Amino acid sequence: MSRCLGVDYGSCRMGLAISDETGILASPLRTVPINGPRQAIAAIAAACSERMVERVVVGLPLDMQGRTGPAALAVLQFVERLRNELNLPVDTWDERLSTSQVERCLIDANVRRARRRQLRDQMAAQVVLQSYLDARTPLTPIDDFLTE
Repeated sequence: MSRCLGVDYGSCRMGLAISDETGILASPLRTVPINGPRQAIAAIAAACSERMVERVVVGLPLDMQGRTGPAALAVLQFVERLRNELNLPVDTWDERLSTSQVERCLIDANVRRARRRQLRDQMAAQVVLQSYLDARTPLTPIDDFLTE
C-alpha cells in the first residue's frame, strides 16, 4: 500500500492525517482553517505534493442508520470537486462517531477545551484514516510469526 492522506472535511476547519509509507499507521498531520471548498482543495493538493501522497480518504458523515443526510451530501459534492482537481484516487470512508470518540479521549486525557479544539479535527482524520487502513491491510496469521 502507498501513503494516504486522511481528511475530516468541515465548513470552517479541515483535519488532515497521514499514513506511513507502508499504509499501516495513521498519524495526525494538522488542522487547516478553511473558507470554502476551493481553499480546502488547495490545502489538500499541497499536502499531497509535499508528502508524496498517492490516495486521499475523506470521512463521510453518514447518520446513525448509515443514510446520507445533508452533511454527507455536502461532503460528497466536495469529494466530486476534489476528484476533478486532483490527479489521485479519492475514496470516502464512514466517519460516524469519529469526532465524538476523539473528544471523549481528549476529555479523558484532561486536555483543555482550547487545545481540544485545535486537535479534534486532525485526530478525527486520523481515526477515519486508521479505520480505512485497517480494513484494507490483510492480517498476518500468528503462525507466520511463530515459524520465523
